Amino acid sequence: MVPMLNADELVPTRLSRRVAPLPAVLAENGPVFDDRPNVLADASVEAARTPIEAGELPPAFVRAGPRAELAFDPADVRAGLVTCGGLCPGLNDVIRSITFSLLYLYGVDQIDGFRYGYAGVAGEDPPPLALNHDVVDSIHREGGTLLGSSRGPQDVDRMVDNLVQRKISILFCIGGDGTLRGASAISAAAARRGIDLAVVGVPKTIDNDLLWVDRSFGFPTAVEMATEAISVAHNEARGAFNGVSIVKLMGRHSGFIAAHATLANPDCNVCLVPEVPFELDGPSGLLAFLDRRLARSRHCVIAIAEGAGQGFVAADGFDESGNKRLGDVGTFLRDRITEHFHTTGLPGTVRYIDPSYLVRGGPANAVDAEFCVSLGQHAVHAGMAGFTDVMVGHWNQRFTIVPLQAATQRRRQLEPEGPIWQRVVQTTRQPVFTNGPPTDRT
Repeated sequence: MVPMLNADELVPTRLSRRVAPLPAVLAENGPVFDDRPNVLADASVEAARTPIEAGELPPAFVRAGPRAELAFDPADVRAGLVTCGGLCPGLNDVIRSITFSLLYLYGVDQIDGFRYGYAGVAGEDPPPLALNHDVVDSIHREGGTLLGSSRGPQDVDRMVDNLVQRKISILFCIGGDGTLRGASAISAAAARRGIDLAVVGVPKTIDNDLLWVDRSFGFPTAVEMATEAISVAHNEARGAFNGVSIVKLMGRHSGFIAAHATLANPDCNVCLVPEVPFELDGPSGLLAFLDRRLARSRHCVIAIAEGAGQGFVAADGFDESGNKRLGDVGTFLRDRITEHFHTTGLPGTVRYIDPSYLVRGGPANAVDAEFCVSLGQHAVHAGMAGFTDVMVGHWNQRFTIVPLQAATQRRRQLEPEGPIWQRVVQTTRQPVFTNGPPTDRT
C-alpha cells in the first residue's frame, strides 16, 4: 500500500545559490532536468483521479538527474562520503561511482572518505581517507566498505563543526533508516547556522524496507544468495529420512528477502515473515503441518526471516542505534522441532543454516552493481545542484529525489493481503498457521 501524503511533502529542498553552469560534458549529452514533480507517487488511476478532478496535480517526485545550474563551483568543492550501519553488497560500488562522478563529470578532485560512520564525520580518529582514482578503482570487486562503518548517533553540532572545518560543501550519506535520519539532522543543523551544505543520502538497506524505493541496493544480491542457501537446505533435507532444513534469513521488520527467495526457489515449502504471525501448536499450527508434510514427502524446507516469531523468544536489549536486539528465532525453531520429534517419537533430522554474514559481506551481483553506478551518479547530480535533506531513489521506473522526511516516515513492509505474499502462499501452498481448523493447501 502506498502511504497517504500531500504533494507538498514530496517537494525537495534546494539551496538558493546558483554559481556555475552544468559542465559541457553533461550539458551537451543531455537530458537536463528541471525541478517540476513528474514521477507519480501512486501511479494508479484511482489515486490520480481525485486531485485531477479537483484541479490539482497528484503527489509526485522530482526526477533525479543533472541540472542546468549548479549550487557550487566544482573548482571550490570539497565533498565527503560516509557509510553507516551494517554491511551490504554494493557499498564499494556506490563509493566508486560517487568518486568517479565527482572526478570525471564535474572535475571535483577533493573528496574525503570519512572513516567508520558518523564517528568519522564527528572528527574521531582515524582521519578521512582521500579518495581518488587509484584508491577506488578496483574496490567494486570486494565486499564490505572501503571506509568502514559504525552504528549509533553522534553529536550533530560536532559533526557540522568538523564539516565546516574541513570545508565540506557536499556530504553523501550511504545508509539505512537511521543513517538517513542522521543526514536530515545534519542538514537541518547546517541550515539553522546559515551554512550552505548539501546533504544527500543514498538508501542502503538489505531488507528493502525503506519507503519510496522500489528496491534498495544489495537486496537483489541478498535474494540471490538466500536462494542458493535454500538450494543447499533442500539437498540436506532430501538426503535424510524426514529431513527438515531451516534457513534463517535477514529481515528484522520486513520479510522481503525471505519472500522473494522463496519465490525464486520453489523448493522452499514454508516461508515465515515478521508481517504474518504464526503459531506452532494446535491442528493448524506449524508443527501439525510439518507432520502432514513429512508423511507425504519425507522432507521440508523452511525459510524464516530473523524478525518472524519474536513472540516465542526474548529480546536481548538494544544495539548502538537504539534498535531492539532480536531473539534468535532460528535456533529456537530448530530446537522446538527437534523436541517435537522426540516427543512424538517421529524419526527425523533437523538442519539449521544461517547465511546472514555471507550475504551481507559479499560483493554485489551484476544487477546490484549496475544499480549502484546509477545511484552514485544521481547522488552527485543532486549534490552539485544544491539539493539537501534528500535521498536519491528509484520509483515507478524513474530515479527520483526524495525528501528525507518522507523517506523515514515508517518502514516499508510486506502486505499480508498484497500480491507478493499471496504469490508466496500460492507457491508454497502453505496454510495459515493458526489454531483454527486445518487449511492445508498441499
